[in-house]
Amino acid sequence: MRKWIFSVVLALLAIAAVLSSSKFFQPRPEPVTKSSVENISEPPTRFNVVVASEEPVNAPDVDSKRLMAHVQALNYQRYTQQERDRAKNYLTQSLQKLGWSPNLQQFEGGVNILATRQGTDKQAGTIIVAAHYDSVPASPGADDNASGVAVVLELARLFASRPTPRTLQLVFFDQEEAGLRGSIAFTTNKANLQNLHGVIVMDMVGYACYTAGCQKYPPGLPVTPPTDKGDFLAVVGDIEHLPLLDVFQKPGKPGLPTVVTLPIPLKGMLTPDVLRSDHAPFWYQGVGAVLVTDTANLRTPHYHQPSDTPENLDRSFFQGAAQIVINTTTALLESRELLKSPPSTTP
Repeated sequence: MRKWIFSVVLALLAIAAVLSSSKFFQPRPEPVTKSSVENISEPPTRFNVVVASEEPVNAPDVDSKRLMAHVQALNYQRYTQQERDRAKNYLTQSLQKLGWSPNLQQFEGGVNILATRQGTDKQAGTIIVAAHYDSVPASPGADDNASGVAVVLELARLFASRPTPRTLQLVFFDQEEAGLRGSIAFTTNKANLQNLHGVIVMDMVGYACYTAGCQKYPPGLPVTPPTDKGDFLAVVGDIEHLPLLDVFQKPGKPGLPTVVTLPIPLKGMLTPDVLRSDHAPFWYQGVGAVLVTDTANLRTPHYHQPSDTPENLDRSFFQGAAQIVINTTTALLESRELLKSPPSTTP
């Protein structure tokens, strides 16, 4: 893709994120990409529902107390520069205590935090696991997104000295709430994308609801939703990298939340509401990335509210969601398989 085209796409992506007051799947009066893609035939979209039934090979267990301790430590608004610096210091110090050597990537208005553990096979490539650490004003952001940050820190603990063929890089993005600014800065630096085979982005993984009708969906879905209860973990990926999305469909430990995967065609051009987190800039660089989420405002009443506190997380669901990410990351790091969909044979 030519540089100027990519620049335009990223600019539109950032504008859409800034102007939007919600995050995932919030309906818009008219998608901004309608006129440019209205004659494109959209491949069928499908929900894939997976219930864990087998224990994955060699996956470490998460520690729920450590997860909640991180969420409690970040239980404050992380919006101003001073507040985000406080969070940045906590993250870098936590990584250092776990034996990592974090690096800071400065960009205009923010700082991304990167930490890398080299794999044993350079040819196997790198897997990134990421979450944004900022919040909106007037919200402590326990679910959005201290929950995702806590899982990344738990990964740091579990994989600090665990050798795997693939390299593991942990990334904490800044200024996601200001328009994906941290992830855009990261993906426009080509050096960050070298030998990168896949990305897992977590954004809100700690809330569940169990009453009929508590789970909402955006209008116009081309498929029937699997349930009206919010007790599943959603994983959204692009159809160009189905093998990455499919790793989440492998059986896991019994008792974990159901995983619902959703492959998105055309890099989300027909469904721009799925582009509102830090996975999206990777898609537009041709890198496979998935968004792992509890579906945000489609489920939780605490979205972007002062009530988004640790007390309102579902701890059992949160622990289960974290374990699913650990299981999937383990499988990816210990594999050398290609994570890109094979070329279509359709004439």
